[in-house]
Amino acid sequence: MCGRYTLMTPAAELEARFDATFEDPPEPRYNCAPGQSLPVVADDEPDRFRTFKWGLIPSWADDAAVGNDLINARAETVEEKPSFAESFERRRCLVPADGFYEWVREGAAKQPYRVAFDDDRPFAMAGLWDRWEPTHTQTGLGDFGGGGGASEADAVESFTVITTEPNDVVADLHHRMAVVLDPDEESTWLHGSTEEAAELLDPHPSEGWQAYPVSTRVNSPANDGPDLVEPAESG
Repeated sequence: MCGRYTLMTPAAELEARFDATFEDPPEPRYNCAPGQSLPVVADDEPDRFRTFKWGLIPSWADDAAVGNDLINARAETVEEKPSFAESFERRRCLVPADGFYEWVREGAAKQPYRVAFDDDRPFAMAGLWDRWEPTHTQTGLGDFGGGGGASEADAVESFTVITTEPNDVVADLHHRMAVVLDPDEESTWLHGSTEEAAELLDPHPSEGWQAYPVSTRVNSPANDGPDLVEPAESG
């Protein structure tokens, strides 16, 4: 799976890498976690970064809480699962990152590892997005004369990260990994047909990747700082 990642590349470098601009450049992030609002590049506006919540909430969902269970979509079933099928066809996005975390049980504890390119360069994970609007701004509000329709402020744009089989580097840590796109595949992912997009959902080649143990402080999403990506002794 992909349940935590880093995005510590400076905003200006991300803008150059993805040919997109930030309205409000973010600070480096060393522990991006589900439920947080994070930068993505969506297919409908590929020239700018937007901030979406991690955990996809389908537009037809009754409750936004469903997004807590939809942080990842499996490549093998993404075209058929009701939660993802429409977004796979119509709403794809790039999720910028420069590393992600996996955990391995070592004795009684779980040791986190950071997986990244050797040079820490940023990359795009294949994502899907959706826009959810609650039926009412407050339970029962629609029963009173005002109608209770959702306002623009109530709408939530959210995303999920697609996972696939691991490459050789990740296989020692976990049985899944995020789909990482090559730069020349990103336009196809955003704008290609579903058939073209489906062909991109293979594991990224192992060459150039590294995995190393990091501090168990990564385990808490409340922790965020450059010390989290420093190598640590495992075991």
